[in-house]
Amino acid sequence: MTSETRLFETHARQLDALAADDRLRVLRPRQGLDFVSNDYLALANSPELRAALFDGIERGLPAGSGGSRLLRGNHEEHEALESEAARHYGSEAALFFATGFTANAALFATLPQRGDLVVHDELIHASAHDGMKLGRAERVAVAHNNADAFETAIRNWRARGGLGRPWIAVESLYSMDGDRAPLAALAEVAERNEAVLIVDEAHATGVFGPEGRGLSASLARQENVIALHTCGKALGCEGALLCAPRVLVDFLVNRARPFIFSTASSPFVAHMVRRAIEVVAAQPQRRAALDALVEHAGARLHDRLGVAPTGSQIIPVIIGDNGRTMAIASELQSAGFDVRGIRPPTVPAGTARLRVSITLNVTAADIDALVDAMEGAIARIPA
Repeated sequence: MTSETRLFETHARQLDALAADDRLRVLRPRQGLDFVSNDYLALANSPELRAALFDGIERGLPAGSGGSRLLRGNHEEHEALESEAARHYGSEAALFFATGFTANAALFATLPQRGDLVVHDELIHASAHDGMKLGRAERVAVAHNNADAFETAIRNWRARGGLGRPWIAVESLYSMDGDRAPLAALAEVAERNEAVLIVDEAHATGVFGPEGRGLSASLARQENVIALHTCGKALGCEGALLCAPRVLVDFLVNRARPFIFSTASSPFVAHMVRRAIEVVAAQPQRRAALDALVEHAGARLHDRLGVAPTGSQIIPVIIGDNGRTMAIASELQSAGFDVRGIRPPTVPAGTARLRVSITLNVTAADIDALVDAMEGAIARIPA
C-alpha cells in the first residue's frame, strides 16, 4: 500500500465497495449515436446558436463576467435575458443562475423559512435535496406523483401544530422515468392549503407547452407558482432561469448564498440562452419532429422489448441488476450507440436501467438500429 493510499484509505475502500457492487462511476468520452444527452432539440450544435456565438464576438461581449452579479459581474445581457424569460415564461420576474443544480440548491436553501414545510416527491432531483439540507424548513418525502399524498402530508403537519407555509416541490417531467407530475391536481392542493408550488421544468422546457414554455405554462400567472427552466437541455446552452414573483427574486438576490457569492455566468451564455428561447418559440417544427421520433421509439421498444411508452423523450429500459445493466450498455456503446447505464443511488435499488434519450440528433432509422442491437444484447447477456 502506497503512502498516498494509506492517507486516503477510507476513500479507497469506499471506491472498492462501489466497484464490487458495479456502481463505480467513471468519465467516458462521447462517441457513437446520441441516445444519452439532454440536447433534445439538437440546438447545442445548431447553426442558430453558432450564429449567436459569432454575433456575440462581433459585438465585443466579454468572455467572462469578472465578478458576482452584485459586484461588477452584472451585465446588460443578464438583465436582457431575465426580462425576456419573465415575458416568455409568464412570470413577474426571473433570475439567471449558472446551473440548474445551483438554482435548485439556492431556491430550497433560501425561500422556505423556519417553521415552514417542504413536501417533495420522493423522486425529486438531488439538487433539491441538497438545497433542503441547507435550509431551515422541515421536509418530508411523499409517494411519487400522488397528489393526495401531498395534501395528507400538509394536513398531518397542520394537525401537529405546523403554522408556517407549505411548499410543494416536484419535477414536471422526471428525468429517469420520463413520466409527468399531476400538475393540475397539485395546483389545486396548493390552492386549498395556501401553499407554494415549485415546478422544476428541467426536462420539459423547450419540449412541451406552447412555444416550449413547459408543462406548467398554464399555471405561470399564478402568484403561488415558481418554475425553474433549465437552459442546458433542450435550449442547448447552460444555466437556469428561476421564474417567480418579484418579491421572491429580490429575496434570492439578497439572501441566496449560491447567487451572492458566485461569479456570474459569462455574458456570452446569457446572450445565447436568449437566442435559444427565441429559436424554440419560432420553430415549432423542432418539437413536432421530436414528437414523431418519440412516438416511433415508443412503438419500437414496446413491440420488441415490451417497454411501456412514457409519452416523453425519456424512455427507461429497466434491467434490474447493476452489472448486467452496465454490460449491456458497454456492448451497445461498442456497437456505436451512446447509451448509458443508470444505477442506484440515482435510481431506486433493483431498478438499474438503460436511460434512452430521444433527441433530434438521431433519425428513425437510428432508433430501429438501436432497438435491434438492444434486443440482441439483452438476449446474449444473461440475467
